[in-house]
Amino acid sequence: MTERLVRPDWVRRINLMAGSVGGDPRDLVPIDAGDLLDTATIALGGLPRGDLGDTRWQERFEALAQAVDAAPMHLVGRLMTKQELLRSLRARLLLTAAIDAAPEIRARPVTAPVIVTGPARSGTTILFELLALDPGLRAPTAAEALHPVALPEAADLPDRLVLGECEQELWADVQPEFQALHELRADLPVECVTLTQGSFCGFHWSMISSLDGWLPDPAVNYAYERQFLQALQPGAGPTRWLLKTPGHLTLLPLLYAEFSDAWVVQTHRDPAKTMPSTVSTTAMIQWLRTDHVDVDGMAEVILAIFADGLNGSIDVRASGTVPADRFVDVHFAELMTDPVAALRAAYAQMGRDFTDDHAAAVLDYLAHKPKGKFGVHRYQPEDWGFTAESLRSALAPYIDHYGVASE
Repeated sequence: MTERLVRPDWVRRINLMAGSVGGDPRDLVPIDAGDLLDTATIALGGLPRGDLGDTRWQERFEALAQAVDAAPMHLVGRLMTKQELLRSLRARLLLTAAIDAAPEIRARPVTAPVIVTGPARSGTTILFELLALDPGLRAPTAAEALHPVALPEAADLPDRLVLGECEQELWADVQPEFQALHELRADLPVECVTLTQGSFCGFHWSMISSLDGWLPDPAVNYAYERQFLQALQPGAGPTRWLLKTPGHLTLLPLLYAEFSDAWVVQTHRDPAKTMPSTVSTTAMIQWLRTDHVDVDGMAEVILAIFADGLNGSIDVRASGTVPADRFVDVHFAELMTDPVAALRAAYAQMGRDFTDDHAAAVLDYLAHKPKGKFGVHRYQPEDWGFTAESLRSALAPYIDHYGVASE
């Protein structure tokens, strides 16, 4: 990564501060599960540590905090991650208290959510944002994901939109090139990985660093996500949620076990474009926090996971493991060529009305968010340990089945 990216001076200088205390960032930013639990509990007035149906959640949190503490993060990385752990813990405690005080929240239906998934650079983010322009769908914003329950008024803090900015926009401050990969803003729709940080067994944590001694638990993570959504939506009437994360692609049976009537909108693009970008994005996310990024190992793991997910999506649909008639396929080239037509076709398949107002909102949104607005992230398969031929060979069943065009 050091050959590809240069740290801003302010990040480099803060990281060097660890040398003034012996060179170990742990001395300046200690991460201890017990201290974090005590800090969160005391600051929230001694809220009880309920479990939201997961009796092992505190054990998961302790294992996660221990793994983070042992990870080779630099000083800025430790500060960012400690804040995320403490903020996620506070959010979970507040969420638990809100649901325990109003148990009827658990009865609120999460009906037929629309869930976007697909590999990085296949159009998932822009499709997610364009779908979010539909007033009949509700996508959680980053501010809501980070602070799902209003903070106590006595705390005298800014609103959650302002508080969310410190996390969402900091990533691009720490590494400006990140903005060209993925725009983060507190008011934008946000992925499920952010929504579920407080499960302490979701994929945000494995994405930001290589963590020993801690493992994700997707089934528990999905159960937490359901309760999170139930708490966010109003009590009167159902809310049609719009959600998104590439990782859902690898967990389709578990996804449908929790959300049995979901519509999954799967995006498709040439793996020679998507796989290098997935590695590039993940590597940069880890580079935000560490000087030690194993790009070769990461490329191998990511290809194995997504090859299994993309090729495997054929079988899980055909076998009836998941309801094949609840999938909508959107090809990147069609979405980029005529987004209105692509959305109109997707809506027709889901039996939803695609209105003229929505079409106009799509065109206006795209006019104000042109491609390359924050620079262009250029890459080749060879930059990340691949060749176009090897990727297309590994994903040949997927390419052939879905008719994915080469670029």
